[in-house]
Amino acid sequence: MEMGLRRAQGPDGGLSASKYSYIGGFDCTSNVLAGKLYGIPVQGTVAHSFIMSFTSLAEVEPRVLAPAAGGEPVDLPSLAESWLPRVCELLRVSPGKVNRGELAAFVSYAVSFPRNFQGLLDTYCVMRSGLPNFCAVALALNELGYRAIGVRLDSGDLAQQSKEIRRVFRACGARFQVPWFESISIAVSNDISERSLEDFIREGSEINVLGIGTNLVTCPLQPSLGCVYKLVKVNDSPCLKLTEDEEKMTIPGVKRVYRLYDAAGYPFMDLMALEEEPSPSAGQELTVHVLGHNGEARKVKATTVEALHRTYFRDGQVCEELPSLPQVRSHAQAALARLGPAHRQLHQPEPYPVRRPSHKIHLVLPKLALRE
Repeated sequence: MEMGLRRAQGPDGGLSASKYSYIGGFDCTSNVLAGKLYGIPVQGTVAHSFIMSFTSLAEVEPRVLAPAAGGEPVDLPSLAESWLPRVCELLRVSPGKVNRGELAAFVSYAVSFPRNFQGLLDTYCVMRSGLPNFCAVALALNELGYRAIGVRLDSGDLAQQSKEIRRVFRACGARFQVPWFESISIAVSNDISERSLEDFIREGSEINVLGIGTNLVTCPLQPSLGCVYKLVKVNDSPCLKLTEDEEKMTIPGVKRVYRLYDAAGYPFMDLMALEEEPSPSAGQELTVHVLGHNGEARKVKATTVEALHRTYFRDGQVCEELPSLPQVRSHAQAALARLGPAHRQLHQPEPYPVRRPSHKIHLVLPKLALRE
């Protein structure tokens, strides 16, 4: 779940982060406006501020909840409070240590959203307060025919806590004969990064949902995109940027781009050729040069060739229907899935090469251009 709006670079940055995270593979966003504008599934969790705004069960209003199957409404605070000692006994927690404001917040949320009840467990203490309070309210809801949907952790050792919480859910399910209890979803947040995900996998966890914000929307590993815009052709005349830095030299002329696949079905290179050059074909041996390294050449042979270039705008007008966001997402996911393991690995990934065919470009430059 993408949940980085508060850390994004302004409203537009927040919308862009939600949109492109969804394209990149995230399932949903907490950004309600992004959901409205782009049709991205919207999900969220409880906030610490909501939990902290309550001090006692006397503040819960409204208090009553009708059973899911219909019938006389029940005072939910009283029902949850009756479950709390039984839960505390199972967890070996003193009921006096449980924060009653937190219990009131959970009950208030449950009255409003009985079919989507979830708890944020770490506002005070996960094992001594948050978890007992959540279980008491969830069991009270179960008595009325509702199922809690999940909890969230936002601090501490997330992987270890998730395993401890899952054990408690299993114990509650067995003790109180509520089979679905053991499968309650566990969500985590708190500056999760790629390294965090590696740790979760290595240590093992019971985490079901990842809420990722700061390290996603602010891109600390690559805060800026290292590319620039330069002209390659003006009024049918090719343009060339001359510089001592080979990597910054441009290749004149309008291009076509092709993706080359190996026998295993993995793309191993993108080939950038001039528009007037013949398209490469499967099985054809090509001599190619690495962009920015004019002296380096190699021979390659592709099993499959895919033309990537498509024209959507011409002369300022849309000339082909633009794909929808679900189509863009589907295309991006399919392309990522085709990448080979060497390119996808987190540590020291193999750079994906872009090359050009081996040929000499002959340009007739005006004398004025040469003097400049």
